[in-house]
Amino acid sequence: MALSHFVQLKLRMLGNGMRGRTSRVLLFIGGILLGAYLGGMGFLLFAASSAGDAQVRLMVASFGGAALVIGSVLLPLVWFGVDDTLDPARFALLPLSTAKLVLGLLAAALVSVPAATLLLATAGLLVPAGMAGGPAAVAVQAVGLVAGLVLCVAAGRAVVSAFATMLRSRRVRDLAGILLAALAALLAPIQIGVAAAAQSADWDQLARIARLVGWTPLAAAYTVGLDVAAGRPLAALVKLLMVAATVAGLLWWWSRTLESALVGAASAGAARPRRPSRAGPVAQLLPRLVGLPPTRTGAMVARELRYWWRDAKRRANLIAVAVIAVLAPILAGFEGFRVSDSAEMSLGMGQLGSTGTLLVLVLVGSFAASVLANQFGFDGTAYAAHITAAVPGRTELRARTAAHAMLTVPVLLAVGVVLGVTLDPTTALSGVGAALAGYGAGAAVCVYLSVIAPYALPEGSNPFATATGTGIAKSLLAVVAVAIAFMICTPLLMVALVLGEAWPWVALPVGAGYGLAAVAVATYLAGDVLDRQATTVLAEVSPRRS
Repeated sequence: MALSHFVQLKLRMLGNGMRGRTSRVLLFIGGILLGAYLGGMGFLLFAASSAGDAQVRLMVASFGGAALVIGSVLLPLVWFGVDDTLDPARFALLPLSTAKLVLGLLAAALVSVPAATLLLATAGLLVPAGMAGGPAAVAVQAVGLVAGLVLCVAAGRAVVSAFATMLRSRRVRDLAGILLAALAALLAPIQIGVAAAAQSADWDQLARIARLVGWTPLAAAYTVGLDVAAGRPLAALVKLLMVAATVAGLLWWWSRTLESALVGAASAGAARPRRPSRAGPVAQLLPRLVGLPPTRTGAMVARELRYWWRDAKRRANLIAVAVIAVLAPILAGFEGFRVSDSAEMSLGMGQLGSTGTLLVLVLVGSFAASVLANQFGFDGTAYAAHITAAVPGRTELRARTAAHAMLTVPVLLAVGVVLGVTLDPTTALSGVGAALAGYGAGAAVCVYLSVIAPYALPEGSNPFATATGTGIAKSLLAVVAVAIAFMICTPLLMVALVLGEAWPWVALPVGAGYGLAAVAVATYLAGDVLDRQATTVLAEVSPRRS
């Protein structure tokens, strides 16, 4: 089976997956247009560096290339997901070696809108390379662009496959969450470092850092053209060899984690013996720590709690939201570094203004609820059991929202604790009230979106996988939910501004009540819609085998 067969198979499955689904075709076209726009903007930014001197060209190529590689690793984990049209598990029974399968999946991954967007953006580096070094520099930089594209795709797939393997095992789900949080937490020191360097305006120091970053796999592929232009062809050759070795290492790592997908879930070890319970079956279903009543609603909430904690796809979304929710107010509160004339730097934590705090926390709260925008997609065909049992739409939506709130609201309260420690208790009270209002408004919007715009998720075990066109759908629904939730919270923000200093003392009950009222109205209205369109929702969230 040649590598071209993987590409042909992916294109055939893409066509079959969109056949008869106008919404998916429109989303795919929208993704192409968005990719063309972002790629064109990146092209112009990289090409514009040709107007600067050698230091400016080096800094743009080095820092810009490193940002693209890091983004290729982080964004699939916390936002877009990974197109899993070619599920590795489908090849388990075929006589294919792991090496050939990895290369085939890599070739198929290169045929995608994100890969084309990345290549279009980095093509702007050909302009400064050509102006500084002529055709030879352009030729070498073109090779570097292809190597950088392969590096970005291989790095993203290897990391996603590793996290997917860890999240399939319950024993290491906490470790996976910690690693993902640590990976995302790298954004904070990067932001602080960039702010410090920008305020110091020490271009020589920035150039030295850019030169150092250019000798790492993060940016080596994007600086080879400038090395040839500067008369250092040997340095360019060493960098390309470094990138090739890094890609080989990433593919080897990917192959090791891919083997678990071919044989099923990752080994979780021997199951620990459980003590026999004297409680009845209903009492065993309901979590004892939560204290849910033995009713239909209580059973639904218990089911959702268990699914959010045990299902890898749900858990991946929950971890990403928790990381972003905690980091966002921290990053927003940084004033940065202040550099004195004696070049001594001191870190200062500046307070956000009251209006800024409210805006940030409303956005954080509404984003925390964005995973509910496709809550039926996690169930897939299992949602048929709810239709068969004639679960009322309002009960369904209220139970799902309550379960997610039990896991998310403590995170928002933790954000308040962070604000209280880093800023002041008054700001913390104000921020938590705004976050709860934003979460309630976001949940209200997402409840409605989950009924009127559901979409199917892949059947594979990769929790970060997305079907054809659903990567842009996931992003668009999240953006729409956050924007509408912000508009819903606008009256509350106006009240907060009018109350002024009195607002923090009523922010907690008022914000919680405002969010709860929004959820109550949304579940009441969307419940009727779900009762009428339950079978339509089931059809939309059922994976379609190509």
